[in-house]
Amino acid sequence: MDVITIFLTNELGETLDDFVHGQRRFVFDRLSGEGPRRLVEGQMWVFVDWVMDDLAGLEMCRRLRADRRTNGAHITIVLEGDDAEARRRALRAGADDYLVGPLTRNAVLDRVLALQSRTSDLHATRRLELGPLTIDMAALQARWADTPIALRPNEFRLLRFLAENPNRVLSRQDLINGLGKREPPIDERTVDVWIGRLRRAIKAAGGGNPLRTVRSMGYVFDLY
Repeated sequence: MDVITIFLTNELGETLDDFVHGQRRFVFDRLSGEGPRRLVEGQMWVFVDWVMDDLAGLEMCRRLRADRRTNGAHITIVLEGDDAEARRRALRAGADDYLVGPLTRNAVLDRVLALQSRTSDLHATRRLELGPLTIDMAALQARWADTPIALRPNEFRLLRFLAENPNRVLSRQDLINGLGKREPPIDERTVDVWIGRLRRAIKAAGGGNPLRTVRSMGYVFDLY
């Protein structure tokens, strides 16, 4: 079943249950100015409030377009009123379209379902490139300077999450949450096993050791 993630910048994203439509599951989550705190599979839709708690909606649109994790998302800005100048500013900031709030679950789903068929290939060929590292999400293949990195599914997802958050120390719990490994509960030391396998795979592909251990804190993917 395909998973489509719908992010909202207000508290509604924390309260909505999943919705299944045909062969697609729509899942909801809240998004802050720091971007996603977990891996996002498949298509991504973001509904950005014109006024947010910590920054302006226009700035949020710009951040989403500049962030490699979210630059392919479909962005809808939620206006407080039908103002022509606000619409123009939103589109210039990177929004794909707009609607007038307040948001409801039905309004969000109606908008996504109406437009979803037009963007069915939104993430079909998504690639992440960081220096010599290339991660092809469609092919589920990672390469270091054109040499394939032999990875199991967990290690592939772990590499992707680390690469999407370079130069940032991530705790073991951050990595568990980022990979969506909540049920059944995962022992934090299992992360050490994943990291060890990932390090060996990268080294075997000629990539050295870009994964640094920060004592008592976690791990970081060093991007120079």
